[in-house]
Amino acid sequence: MERLRSAQWYEGQDRNAYIHRAWMRRGVPDDAFTGRPQIAIANTASDLTPCNAHLNEVAASVRNGVYEAGGIPLDLPVVSLGETQVRPTAMLWRNMAAMATEEMLRANPIDGVVLLGGCDKTIPSLLMAAASVDLPAVVVPGGPMLNGTFRGGLLGCGTGVWKLSEEVRAGTLSEEQFTRSESAMIRSRGHCNTMGTASTMALVAEALGTVLPGTAGTPAPDSRLLEAAHHTGRLAVEMVGADRRPGTFLTEASFRNAIVALAAIGGSTNAVVHLLAVAGRLGIDLTLDDFDRIGSRVPVLVDLQPAGRFLMEDFHRAGGLLAVLREVRDLLDPEALTVTGRPLADYLDDAGIWDGEVIRTRTAPLVAEGGIAVLRGNLAPDGALVKPAAASPHLLRHRGRAVVFDSVEDFHARIDDPGLDVDADSVLVLRGCGPKGYPGMPEVANMPLPRKLLVRGVRDMVRVCDGRMSGTAYGTVVLHVAPEAAAGGPLALVRTGDFITLDVEARRIDVDVPADELARRTPAEAGVGGYAAPRRGWERLYVDHVLQADTGADLDFLVGSSGSEVTRESH
Repeated sequence: MERLRSAQWYEGQDRNAYIHRAWMRRGVPDDAFTGRPQIAIANTASDLTPCNAHLNEVAASVRNGVYEAGGIPLDLPVVSLGETQVRPTAMLWRNMAAMATEEMLRANPIDGVVLLGGCDKTIPSLLMAAASVDLPAVVVPGGPMLNGTFRGGLLGCGTGVWKLSEEVRAGTLSEEQFTRSESAMIRSRGHCNTMGTASTMALVAEALGTVLPGTAGTPAPDSRLLEAAHHTGRLAVEMVGADRRPGTFLTEASFRNAIVALAAIGGSTNAVVHLLAVAGRLGIDLTLDDFDRIGSRVPVLVDLQPAGRFLMEDFHRAGGLLAVLREVRDLLDPEALTVTGRPLADYLDDAGIWDGEVIRTRTAPLVAEGGIAVLRGNLAPDGALVKPAAASPHLLRHRGRAVVFDSVEDFHARIDDPGLDVDADSVLVLRGCGPKGYPGMPEVANMPLPRKLLVRGVRDMVRVCDGRMSGTAYGTVVLHVAPEAAAGGPLALVRTGDFITLDVEARRIDVDVPADELARRTPAEAGVGGYAAPRRGWERLYVDHVLQADTGADLDFLVGSSGSEVTRESH
């Protein structure tokens, strides 16, 4: 093993080395500072991030593994983002969490790091940080909660909220029953049990090569998660010895494999913006078009909510990610490496499908071509996304009259107005919800439908937005429209009554207005008045520097990396 990075702090007999050792001594033996890798456990546990609240228990197992392998484990609490709790949206804070974690990893005497995440933005922010500081790093996903059940059937968190709340508005479910479903939906520790963003990012992180193969998707209450955490602690020490850093194994091939996995599992559209951001930290030229070119024709093999029927506990029981990847093995790059130093493909030979209803074979997919589709047109010059597997087939080619909302507040004020001029063929347009405009891209693109249409049995409409939607959501939703309205995108120029044409097969989203007329239009005053205009703090920094969704919505000055070197002393 070469000289450890932490030796820059602890080695020698001068005053600075004395200070570094003395303040860390507190009961540890002398050899803790001589030749033993210092492994940080970057822990996003927080009572206000309910999906990550159990990660202290996971961290204890990581500690045991680090000690067993001869390393020194060090708890490092980092910024935690609870998707369900923080306002105005967790996406506003993803880049801040990444920046803070990066700086703490670089500033401290550590040689490697184990990254503990679960809720939607925690794994992306940790991966962005690890990519920029480039120390040996490995992820332990916190795992999904157990299946929810209600009225005799499966109840998936997130997905169930969207479905049941619409039934309340339609008058087919009482508010009392709706409230009763809460405890049935969230019945254990862990993150969302649907194929939402949390599950998607855990599985995609494994496909990317940053998780001990076979770990992602293990339910949070399952003791095998603690076993995997113990093994990961040992692996982190090994990675330091081998100098196995993200920059040595994360390549373009890794991201191609992640895109194939994203499509095959029917994963969240949010993974697109997160993978683009991680690639940007590594200097890998990943583009929006790569998701369409590589993933859009990949079959969806996982029958999970919101696109299907089952939940993550069923997915794990049925064989998990490795079973899925074995079915699409010919689409994977066999050379792409993992945190173990071995290719991901090496772990597929023994993978099997144990429940063919939950995980389909290549010859009997859930959806033949269900990967995320990238749309372009005069409404989204830099791109927009749609998830065909979660959409209504009859709406994937559609022309309808726009009903425009200038803000979330405008939407909520008018959507249930009996006098709203809207029908089932209308296209609901919501703007001002992009990175700059909101700020932070809220999960509002899956707009609730007008009540007067719900009571007539309508359950889906084409919706267009420059924001995001929860990975647990469903419907024919065109989202991540770029440029956003607040950045001068054409979405700001659409007027109620304009006709919008969606053609997913042709990869088009257009407003049927002549180019010269669009050029003469100016953004609606109500829309501009609703854009974020923070005066200070992180929100001001964010709005001034955030990039658009088509490149990952990172901050312009955070793209790239700075490495782990720190030369100046603190005393």
